[in-house]
This record gives sequence, C-alpha cells and structure tokens, in this order.
Amino acid sequence: MSFAGTRAGVRAWPIGLALAVALFLCTAVLGRLDVRTDMADFLPSGETEAARFMLQELRTGVATSLLLVGIEGAPVQELARLSRDFASDLERSGRFVFVSNGQEDLAGADGAFLFAHRYLLSPATNDEAFSIPALRADFKTIFHGLTSSASPLVQRFGLTDPTGAFPALLREWAGSAQPRVEGGVWFARDRDRALLLLQTRAQGMDINGQEDAEGAIEAAFRKAQPGTARLLIAGPGAFARAAADAMRSDIQVLSIVSIILVVTLLVWRFRSPLVIAAIATPVVISTALAAVIVQAAYGFVHGAALGFGMTVLGVSVDYPVLLIGHRKQGEAVAGTLRRIGKAFALAVTTAVLGLSGMMFAGFPGLAQLGLFSAGGLAVAALATRFVLAPLIVAADLAPVSAGDPARLLRIERLRQWRMAGLVPLAASVVFLVASGGPHWEQDLENLSPTPAAMRTLDNELRREIGAPDAGQVGVVEGNSPEAVLSREEAVLPMIDRLQARGAIAGAEIAARYLPSEATQLARRAVLPPPDVLSARVAEAQSGLPFRPEAFGPFIEAVAEARAMPPLGVSDIKSPVMAARLQALLFPRQGAWYGLIALSGVRDPASVEAAFTGAGIIYLDMRQEANRMVRSALRRAWLWLAAGGCAALGALFLGLRNTGRVARVVGSVLSAAILTLAVLTSFGVRLSLVHIVALQFVAGVGLDYALFFARPQLDQEERARTLRTLVTCNAMALLTFGLLAFCRTPILQAIGMTVVIGAAASMGFAFVFAGERQHPACARFS
Repeated sequence: MSFAGTRAGVRAWPIGLALAVALFLCTAVLGRLDVRTDMADFLPSGETEAARFMLQELRTGVATSLLLVGIEGAPVQELARLSRDFASDLERSGRFVFVSNGQEDLAGADGAFLFAHRYLLSPATNDEAFSIPALRADFKTIFHGLTSSASPLVQRFGLTDPTGAFPALLREWAGSAQPRVEGGVWFARDRDRALLLLQTRAQGMDINGQEDAEGAIEAAFRKAQPGTARLLIAGPGAFARAAADAMRSDIQVLSIVSIILVVTLLVWRFRSPLVIAAIATPVVISTALAAVIVQAAYGFVHGAALGFGMTVLGVSVDYPVLLIGHRKQGEAVAGTLRRIGKAFALAVTTAVLGLSGMMFAGFPGLAQLGLFSAGGLAVAALATRFVLAPLIVAADLAPVSAGDPARLLRIERLRQWRMAGLVPLAASVVFLVASGGPHWEQDLENLSPTPAAMRTLDNELRREIGAPDAGQVGVVEGNSPEAVLSREEAVLPMIDRLQARGAIAGAEIAARYLPSEATQLARRAVLPPPDVLSARVAEAQSGLPFRPEAFGPFIEAVAEARAMPPLGVSDIKSPVMAARLQALLFPRQGAWYGLIALSGVRDPASVEAAFTGAGIIYLDMRQEANRMVRSALRRAWLWLAAGGCAALGALFLGLRNTGRVARVVGSVLSAAILTLAVLTSFGVRLSLVHIVALQFVAGVGLDYALFFARPQLDQEERARTLRTLVTCNAMALLTFGLLAFCRTPILQAIGMTVVIGAAASMGFAFVFAGERQHPACARFS
C-alpha cells in the first residue's frame, strides 16, 4: 500500500493545526484535572462492617503511613551520628508527623512523664505491693542493688520507686521487641543497623505524597554525608512508591519503543508522516474529553482509571486508520461513509455499549474506567467523523493500489474451510471445562510489583523496631475512649491465653499503655495515705541499713499520685507516645475504635473464634481485601454481560441479518474463549486487569468482524479492507506485545492478554465473519 501525497504536502497545515490544537487542549485539561492516586479510592465500597472499616483504615489509618527505616554499612559510632543528623533534618522538613530514632525514647521527657504517673498506669500497682512484707522484700532487693554494678540506676529509681511500678510500666511500653540503644539511638539487637520509625503526613495509599516523603528521606540521608552507609526503607508507603516507580519505568521505556515501532509501521504502510498527525488528532481529543467527562461525573479522576482507560482507549486508534485506509483517492467523505459508515457506526456503538456495563458494577474504579473508556471511544469516533474526515479529504490522504488485489485475496480461499476454525474453538472449550474453567487470582498481593526482598526487609525492620504488622487485627468499638479501653481490658486475659497457647506471638493494645479511667481510679484507691505508708515503710525497713528518711521521696510520690486525676487520650502530649496510641485508639464518624494489632498469628481460626466469642471483630486485612474485590468482580462480570447483551441488540438492529450477526458475535466470542484457554494453559490466574484487557480485545474484535462482514462487491474493496485491518492488528500487536516483557505484573497481564486476543480476533474475524468469495465477484473486479 503506497500513499498519494502530492496534494497532502500542499494542504498539510490544516491537519498539523488540528493536532496542535488537540495537544494544547489535552495538555490544558490534564494540567487542571484533580488526579488522585490513593488506591483506596479505586477499591469497591465495603458490604460488611469489617470491609468498610478496612477501607477506612487504608485511607486514613495511621499504620499505613508508617515508614520503617534502617541505616547500615558503617561503624556503630558513625551510624549513630548519621541517625541523629538524619532524624534532625527530617523533623525540619515538615513532611512527617513524627520522626523517632530513640533519642526521645522513654529515658527522656517521655520517661519523666511516665515516671510521674507510674502508679496510675502501671500494672504493678495493687494492694499487695504496698503491704509490709512486700515493701520489706523490695527494700532488701534495693540494698543488694546498691552494692552491685547497677548502683547508679538503683540510686536513681529504686529509692523513689521501690515497688517497681516504673519498670513494669516500661515493659508494657517497650513491647515484644526492644531495640538496643547505642550513642543515644536505636539499633537492632542482632546486627549493626540503626533504626528509625517515621509517620508521614501523607496517607500510605497517597502515592504522590509518599513519593514526596521518600524524596525528603533520600535528600536528608545524602545531606548527612553517609559515606559507605546504606539507607533501607520499608512500609506500606514504600511499597506503593516501589509499585508506582516500577510501572512508570516500564511505561516510559516501552512507550518510546512502541511509538517508534507504530510510527515506522504507519509511515511504511501509508508512505507519509502526515498520516501520523491525522491518526493522533482524534486520539488526543478523545483522551482529553474523556478525562473531562469523568471529572465532571465524579469530581476527580483516579490515576489507575486514567492509565487503564487509555489502554482500552487504544481501540480508538483504529478509527482514523479505518477511515483513511478505506478512502479512495479524490473521494468525498460521503462516498467513503456510504461504504463503511454502517460498519463504523456499529463498531463504535457496540464497543461503547459493551463498556458501559462497568459503570454500574458498584466498583468505583471500574465505574470511572467504564465511563472514561466508553466516553472516550464515542468522542474519538465523533472526532474522526466530523473533525478528521474533512481534513483528510482536504489533504487527499488515501492509499493507492499496491499491486494486483487478486494475488492478495488468494488468502480468502481459507474461508472455504470455515468449519475447520471450529477446531481450535472446540479444543479451547474442552480444555477450559477439563481444567475447571479460568482460574481467578485469589490473592491481590501476587499482583504487586513489590519485590520479595522488599517484603522481607519490611518483616525484618518490624521485628527489630517492635512495630506490629496491622494486617491482622481485632477491632473494638465504643462511644468513647473510656468505653473502648474498658472493653479492651476485659479481653486482656483472653489475649494472654492465646499467647500462652502459641496462637499468637504478641499483641499491641491501647489498654496496656493507657488503662481506662476506672482502672486508674482503682489503682489510685489502693495507694495508702501518707501517714499509713510512712508507718509501713518504717516497719519494713526496720533492721535494714537505710537512713530513716531514705524512702521519703517514695512517700511523697505516692501522696502526689493520690491527688492526680486519671489520664485521658488528650493528656498524652509526647509525639512518640501519642503516635503509638493514635495507631491503636482513634475516633471515626462519631464513634471510637480500638485496634488489637496481632503479631505472629499461627492459628487464625482459634483467634477469630476467640475474638468473635468476645464480641470483637477479627479482621484479616489481606483476606478481607481479597474477599471484597472478588465480590465486586462478580458484580462486574454480571454488568459486563449486561453491556454485552446491549451490544448484541445493537448488532441485530444494525445488521438486520441473523447469519451475519451470528458470524460477528461468534468470531468475537471465539477469540475471547481461545484467549482464556491460552492464558489458563500458561497457568495465569485472572484478575481485574484481565477484564480490562478483554474489553480491549472485544473492541478490536468487533472492529475486525464488522468490517470483514460488510457485503463487498469488488476485489479492490476487499483488498483495501484486508490491508487496513492487518495494519490495525499489527499496531495492536506491536504496542501491547512489548508489555509482555515488563517487570510489572499488571502490565505483563495486559500485554499477554491483548496480544493473544488481538491475534485470535483477527484470525476468527477473517475466517468466520468475512464473506465467502462469490463467483459473481469477478464481474465487478
């Protein structure tokens, strides 16, 4: 196929101007869109209380905004310096709620606060602790400590806290993992690795916010002059950024390569670079206006819907190619449309109707994707018809004969063995039935591009720093913090039993750190009056080598505690202490919630049974997310089927020929079935991504089938159709074939599905939908 371009060179400027205007429009629109990257906005709405709570946690939960940081690869003293300088710079950046590296640990202001309130907060405060025998035993322990290497510590705390309320309280706050302290900062206990815990102001699923935060982290680390030291970052936000970086890197490289390949193909086929501008114009316009439609409907455009939508919108590239490829040189628009207008309109209508089902699936991400894709295809078709058509006539863009059509059309003889095309279809059906049908991916984590090494690092840092994995939690609800804390205290014995049985390794619960007001008042009530305590202390220290006034600070501290009001959530002012509590106790929509963050869950069934029996929601975030998406996808398939039925109705109305409708629908369904069979044979488990890719396959399949199914009276027109559709198919294969080589699972899935589906669509459309050559055709050649 060569290209008639004598007039094109003279009248090229209208197409160039149209493309320039389209690019300006697209740039202006995309620059003003409210594009959101919070993946929680893409997920379906929860149908259960647990699902709704999980979604809210993904959006605003403190746990998702925590980053775990390690520094290693240098001597301990250098790592400690780096940690201090690094943390100081991060605090000044303003991007973090808190930065904790142990400098402000419980030995500083936080420790002083806890020490002052130890008798209200400590589990060691009870009647027995203030009895004479218990006091005498404590005094003897202190005496032995004063003569040991621990004498400075005993002098500091022992005489003012002989009952050990403060050490017991520190053990509660320290949790199961206790980093060692070197140079005033945290280190892992089993290796020379400095540790930091950060909370970003951006939510964990806000990819742009997390990228800004990690950019600040990397800049602060470079500023600290690390030398040979290495920076390690993990946490939900780091995972989100790694996924986005991997996808962006793949898309950038492959977009450049695919553009080069497609442009080369089109220039080779049409012999004019002007065709590239003509084809790009409606595609650019449709992208801009589709985004505007979604923005108007939802108030924002989700980044994932925009990215996937542009994938599906790739069908629109065929529209200008179909128009230009079928135009005869010197032909008016009306003449071209008389030959292809019906097939073109049906291809657009059925594709739009097929995509419209996604808008009603109850899945916000799919709804935006459906609206973007359906609206974009409609706009692309209108732009091709009313904007591009006059321009290509003015430039006289049209293919000219490239040899004898009869030689090319010898391939049509294959349609004489049309029934042989049923063999791969039948084999696909048999294989799918025998293998139990297409298999669905049940675990969303398997679609994550986050490397396994990064997930391993996250587990290591959580263990070393003592941060719980909030993936498995119990949820306690109440109308006030006091109500939640009281309910949590009631289940503490159950949690201890689960831990003793080995069902869990540990649990983070707010009631261990901040007892309910009732418990604090009960502890305050057991504190003896000063005169009573003085008498007990005197008797307990009788015969021991202490001065009479040695325990005066202890008596004064107890007297002060007797006058203290109980502490509430608002009384915890320390950023580190408040951050730990905020992750476990927080208000939401008029109610208060407490999280019981479990670690090392070895027997989920018994844990769930115990929590349910106690009236507590047990939530496995990973399982709940998978369950929620599976439910939404089932609804999505139903609505997609409804969209398909609407498209089928449009075919009947448009073609008014049952046999032709059967051939068109049969070719599209055959391609889909073969695609599913091939994917299943490769061990691929289907997901939302494959639904998106199959929508693209159905769109191009309809294009091929409807154009092959047209009643064509001469060889030249049939050859023109075959060349044009082969060009469209080659563009799809070149563009999406490259995606199969991506490192990102999502892009790999799209690429593999589209390549298989587009090739199958072309084959089945040619064999099933195309008209058998009629003997009378020779008279019209």
